[in-house]
Amino acid sequence: MPSVYLETTIISYLASDPSRDLISAAHQQITHDWWKNYRQKFDLYISQVVLNEMSLGDPKVAEKRLELAQNIPFLALTPEVVELAKSLVTRGPLPKNAEDDALHISLAAVHGIDYLLTWNCKHIANLFIQRDLEKILLRFGLRLPQIGNPEALMGA
Repeated sequence: MPSVYLETTIISYLASDPSRDLISAAHQQITHDWWKNYRQKFDLYISQVVLNEMSLGDPKVAEKRLELAQNIPFLALTPEVVELAKSLVTRGPLPKNAEDDALHISLAAVHGIDYLLTWNCKHIANLFIQRDLEKILLRFGLRLPQIGNPEALMGA
């Protein structure tokens, strides 16, 4: 089965109360639909970075996020992952405050994951940034996973 790395926003949308914001509410609904109807078609993965981010904020919501992710296997945070993430920030298109986003991308790339699923369109699912990410990953002998949101993986 194809592999999917779930960035934190996916599980966060699953665990959060329905949003009053129309766009966020739509993202939540799409995420719920994908989770219910399509996730079983993929091998899912998260990381310690996702776990750390999910643990933040309201304790009740954090507990719900952690429950949703409890049986999803972890990708290892290896020295190669850390080195690549540093390069994505120091030599690449990601700002210093996006170090965790760089780790998500590096984890998926180093472990050969097919898809990185996210609602983070600022630093991850951003077509302008992805072009530059690809160039850096090629220097490391890696390929950039397909990056998108759950809607992109519906109908698979």
